[in-house]
Amino acid sequence: MANIEELAEKKLKSRMTKIRKCNREPEEKAKFSEKFGTSFEMGFYNKNPDKLTDGITIITSPEGKVLFADYIYEIPEDEEYARVPITDKQLKSIIEFFEDFKLQLDDSE
Repeated sequence: MANIEELAEKKLKSRMTKIRKCNREPEEKAKFSEKFGTSFEMGFYNKNPDKLTDGITIITSPEGKVLFADYIYEIPEDEEYARVPITDKQLKSIIEFFEDFKLQLDDSE
């Protein structure tokens, strides 16, 4: 049996073939996009991540509507964590914070 890295590489190639096809064919992109939402995880910077990590997770529908959002607070060395639901008011502030965010390649190298 193939190892997990080989399986992952094969699946990634398959997904990239589909994404490239979607980029060429708007109808295919619309059909493909109906089947998945998006998950965002934002980790906050902490001076000592061995003692504290925290962040926000947001899951959306295929249309981009937020289905679920929560804040996670974790103390790694104690293996303790808590999840706190994010309110609509808090979510509006988060969305506003990222309204100018755009994914792009880092071409500084």
